[in-house]
Amino acid sequence: MPAHQLLDAAGRPRSPATMPGHHAGRVPTNKGRRYPADPPTVDEIVAVMRQAGDRRHGRRMRGLIVVLWRAGVRIHEALSLAETDLNERRGSLLIRHGKGDRRREVGMDPWAWSVLADWTAERTAFPPGPLFCVIEGPTRGRAWCATAVRAELRHLAAGVRRRFAPHHLRHAHAVELLHEGIPLPLIQRQLGHYAGDPVKRVRAAASMLSCSGVRCSGGGRS
Repeated sequence: MPAHQLLDAAGRPRSPATMPGHHAGRVPTNKGRRYPADPPTVDEIVAVMRQAGDRRHGRRMRGLIVVLWRAGVRIHEALSLAETDLNERRGSLLIRHGKGDRRREVGMDPWAWSVLADWTAERTAFPPGPLFCVIEGPTRGRAWCATAVRAELRHLAAGVRRRFAPHHLRHAHAVELLHEGIPLPLIQRQLGHYAGDPVKRVRAAASMLSCSGVRCSGGGRS
C-alpha cells in the first residue's frame, strides 16, 4: 500500500482497523444486535452544540451538526460538500454523490443557515475546497474525516444518556418531519431513499410517533 494511504486526512497514522481486509473472515462483534430508533431530542442536540463552544473548532462542529440534523444528510454526504454546493437563497444543499451515487437537492431551514454562517465566515481563511475542512496541521484545508468527527461527537456528547452519532441526527430530522405532518414520500426524497430502498428506520420513527399519540400524514406509504 502506498505510504500516503497509511495516513488519514489529518496526516496521522491510520488505525489498522481502517485498512482493507483487516476484518476479513471475522464475525462482527455487533452481529445480530438491534438498535432501536431512539434519536436524540432537540434539547440534547442543542446541549451538544453549546458544549462545542464558539471558537473555530466549535463553529465547524456546530455547522456540521445543523447540516446533519436540519438537512438530514449522511455523514459522507456532509463531508463531501463544497462551498459551491450551498445555495442559501434557495435554502438548499446540493448532494452530488449520495447513496448509489445519486444526485439530489435537500432543503434546510433559515435557523440552520444562520448557525452554518458562523462557520462559512471562518472557512474563508482556508484554501477553496471542502466545506468542512481540517483546521490545523499539514492537511489544513482538506476534507475533515468521518472518524475524527465521530470521536469528537462522542467527547462532546459524554453527558447525553443515549447513543449520539452522526446518523442519529439524521434520524432526528426524519422524526421531526413526521411530527410536522410531512408525507412519508417527501421525507424519503429528502433523506435520499428511493423506490426499492430500505426505509425501516423511517417507518420505525413513524411507529414511535404513533405510539406517543402523534398523527403523521402519509400513512406510512412509500
